[in-house]
Amino acid sequence: MNRARLLRYGMDQVSAWLPVLLMMLFALGTWWLVRNAPKLHDAAQERPVSTEPDYFMREFSVRSFDAAGRLKSELTGAEGHHFPANDTLEVSEPRMRSYDEQNRTTVASARRGVSNGDGSEIRLYGDAQVRREPTPRAGGGSTPQLEIRGEFLHAFTEEERVSSDQPVELRRGADRFTGDTFDYDKASGVAQLKGRVRGVIQPGRS
Repeated sequence: MNRARLLRYGMDQVSAWLPVLLMMLFALGTWWLVRNAPKLHDAAQERPVSTEPDYFMREFSVRSFDAAGRLKSELTGAEGHHFPANDTLEVSEPRMRSYDEQNRTTVASARRGVSNGDGSEIRLYGDAQVRREPTPRAGGGSTPQLEIRGEFLHAFTEEERVSSDQPVELRRGADRFTGDTFDYDKASGVAQLKGRVRGVIQPGRS
């Protein structure tokens, strides 16, 4: 198999597992911290909009549970600041851990996260990572760890799309794919790496 076909085969494999990995980022917008943060009274909202934060939190944690009381996800941060001028929430050192129905764990982290008011647009800055932990297989062994790494990830939760205009690395176990830009659209199921695209696929991997 030549290099181009091998790279295309590898990217097809990446597209197959990306929806599972990125589902957590899309879900993040449905309950981002700004929806759980203190709401200002109407009288306060009538004041002139300031460029300074109107409230902040330190060393916080927000948890989400299902109807049976099982922990679904948890968001923690060192500090959170809400800016009324553009209705954004900035969180330093955001960490999120999410569990699906099979108890598979997905973890996201960055040095800084920024969300708009309704959680439909989330930006992760600085050592941004989204990772699904390995899980045991019924017949033995475990699924490979899945991971996206980059200095910037931009998630549009309503459109279910994740992109970056900066270099991104995709990892699936020992397989590696890198590119100068990245775009994934759940509607099409297509992941695109552009620019200087490189891939390393280890023998025996699928």
